[in-house]
Amino acid sequence: MELIWLSHLLLLLALAGCLYGLTAAALAGRFARRPAPVLVGAAPSVTILKPLCGMEPNLYENLETFCQQAYAGPVQVVFGVQNAADPAIPVVRRLAQAYPALRLDLVVDARQHGSNRKVSNLINMSGEIAHSVVVLADSDMVVKPDYLTRIVAELGQPGVNGVTCLYHGVPAHRGIWAHLSALAIDVQFLPNVVMGTSLGLAKPCFGSTIAFTAKALAEIGGFEAFRDDLADDYAIGEALRAGGGLVAIPTFTIGHTCVDTELSGLWSHELRWNRTIRNVDPAGYAGSIVTHAFPLALMGALIPGAGTNALVVAALALACRIVLCVRLERAFGLASHPYWLLPIRDILSFMNFAWSFVSGAVTWKGHDYRVVADGTLIPERSLGHDAGASSL
Repeated sequence: MELIWLSHLLLLLALAGCLYGLTAAALAGRFARRPAPVLVGAAPSVTILKPLCGMEPNLYENLETFCQQAYAGPVQVVFGVQNAADPAIPVVRRLAQAYPALRLDLVVDARQHGSNRKVSNLINMSGEIAHSVVVLADSDMVVKPDYLTRIVAELGQPGVNGVTCLYHGVPAHRGIWAHLSALAIDVQFLPNVVMGTSLGLAKPCFGSTIAFTAKALAEIGGFEAFRDDLADDYAIGEALRAGGGLVAIPTFTIGHTCVDTELSGLWSHELRWNRTIRNVDPAGYAGSIVTHAFPLALMGALIPGAGTNALVVAALALACRIVLCVRLERAFGLASHPYWLLPIRDILSFMNFAWSFVSGAVTWKGHDYRVVADGTLIPERSLGHDAGASSL
């Protein structure tokens, strides 16, 4: 009898997840149809910050999209690495040769200012910022030529202190793990953010893009204020909103290159994402169990005595996932996914979600950390502090 009650509970959660998915599908269409602001007047000068660490698949192609902006104002791109032998450096030099008319600066500086290595890189790069608007974007992002124009138009709206961007998955190759990674972004991350922001339940800020003015960066204490934060993007967003301003989210998505070639890499970075979200919003993260409708329904159906109705709920949950996926593809103009991967994706996601509660350990760029209750990173092993700098 206790097992039957457990089955009923799992099936009720799965039905709630079906309702959640259908609601997210409807809200996604409404979100994408919002009118976009237009850049009026002279285009302000912009500095793009691109912190780098090692060679990534498609790195040149990803970075090149930021060099191909159809933007009316002056643009500077600052690249930063912390190792003089970093294999990303030749990629930056290739870009400098390919785009001689564009100001490209390279900062090589090994100084470590805190436990967050990306933020330490940004602190080292910040001295090269030459323009009034700053756009920070991760190295694995892919953008269209109108990206800067649309970002700056959003930043120029009344009451907006910052801009961040939704993103979709772009498989770097045809392997199954890259497609599963992209599917997680498109059918889990995207609908969850659209749902949370549309209902006023979430105020996110993503490393895909964080745009602000140089003045605003100084007012929030510079990048130094975030040197020990695991969720540095979220913390920057909170700081930008602290004075009552908004962090706007445009209606378009940019691409996130998914490079996984094996299960271990996919599992590791998704576990880091999940533990980051768990530390930022523990109650909301626990409540997101309802978004795993298909695995919940499947577990409920496998309990002895569950009956055929449980299988119907499992089939309904999978159908709702497909509906959500199709709706998101159409709303944001995404490439179609192989839908047969959805049940595999959902089961893998639920397993990762459950395992994220076991420990607070995370791995980032080959370095291991513990995460304490306030989201601060504690290195598991000592970090080097050699210093040096150069410019391109």
